[in-house]
Amino acid sequence: MHFRDGFLWGAATASYQIEGAVNEDGRAPSIWDTFSHTPGKVLHGDTGDIACGHYHRLEEDLDLMADLGLQAYRFSVAWPRIQPDGSGAVNQRGLDFYRRLVDGLRERSIEPMLTLYHWDLPQALEDTGGWTNRETSERFADYAGIVYEALSASVGFWITLNEPWVAAWLGHGYGLHAPGHRESGKALAATHHLLLGHGLAMRAMRETGRDNQLGVTMNLHPALPGRDRDADREAARCVDGQANRLYLDPVFRGSYPEDLISFYENRGVNPPPVRDGDLETISIPVDFLGVNYYFRHTVRDAPDQEPSQEPFSDLAVRGIVPHAAEKTAMGWPVDPEGLTQMLVRIKEEYGDPPIYVTENGRAVHDYVDPEGGVDDEERISYLDAHFRAAHAAMERGVDLRGYMVWSLLDNFEWAEGYSKRFGLVYVDYPTGKRIPKASAGWYAGVIRDNGLET
Repeated sequence: MHFRDGFLWGAATASYQIEGAVNEDGRAPSIWDTFSHTPGKVLHGDTGDIACGHYHRLEEDLDLMADLGLQAYRFSVAWPRIQPDGSGAVNQRGLDFYRRLVDGLRERSIEPMLTLYHWDLPQALEDTGGWTNRETSERFADYAGIVYEALSASVGFWITLNEPWVAAWLGHGYGLHAPGHRESGKALAATHHLLLGHGLAMRAMRETGRDNQLGVTMNLHPALPGRDRDADREAARCVDGQANRLYLDPVFRGSYPEDLISFYENRGVNPPPVRDGDLETISIPVDFLGVNYYFRHTVRDAPDQEPSQEPFSDLAVRGIVPHAAEKTAMGWPVDPEGLTQMLVRIKEEYGDPPIYVTENGRAVHDYVDPEGGVDDEERISYLDAHFRAAHAAMERGVDLRGYMVWSLLDNFEWAEGYSKRFGLVYVDYPTGKRIPKASAGWYAGVIRDNGLET
């Protein structure tokens, strides 16, 4: 089962999850530094202060990528390393780290894929309202311009935002992620300002006239009714509105989904704070769409549900996991067919853009066995099934051009701390030792063959 010539196989990481060195070389706090140091917000009080120590083990990790045969590496830049206060002067030492990273990738013939925002907003901007403040969109565009000017000659792929739904709703609607707000109105405002920041950054980069591939990454999930009932079908439509259409529609159609906005307005929640020209800016054409996929949402109508930290609770909806479903260590159902479904839907409904799967992977209860290895057969099975699902989408005409496995390394898994492992490479956190898992060797074979055994 071969993939097209030139298909990019890679792996992905995020700055706060792996770098550590949070107080070094001029970096200032981000909202995740603040959140993780707030008692009760992260499992066991874990923080990203040290994480995987990637900041100090850069060459070792670059060699790991080369040993895996990676053709691409998706990473994110920590905004507070570049502009500690979120605006103003550039911290050259922070910028130099990413220049060393990019140069190291190029020396090893690995394509850099740079994400400008993977949730580590400078705390100084949060102190003035963060993503609920329109000015943050403008500061983001300034920051994007700085990084683009410095690295665009060496980086071909640029992603403005990673998973704006997570940043907006887990961070502002449900309080599970930084900065920890729990208001639907704030989540809608953050959604709009994130997307506006995306559009302003796209414009700033495009106006340079340079020929780079510019896009945005969204986490997308098909939504299914839990029962054969009209109420559950309506629940699924609401979840699809918030999780998918609230982001796909403005980027590709220049509008917000009216049914979802009306739903919130009918409950006294202010709509996104759109000004004249905003949607035209947000819908500046992208060169590609990044898709992060992990599972499908299966939901039931829950009219008595009170808004809580449970995602979609403000929609009077309850998520369920089918009893027969295989589950990952995160408790997420394994559902590769949902990836095919989502990719085909984008082709059919949103103009057939070039697509890269920018994240997909599985948390496993990994451990080092007495022989010193990590046998993660569950991860191999998971990736094999999802690669086949991606190939099935390509056979249906989807313009899929690459696949970034989440994640290169075990890392700080946000509110779950260090309790969940997604990596192709095991990290012994006390020592920082890296141990490639069985999945790393298997994936190296997939890359080498550009395909799978039938």
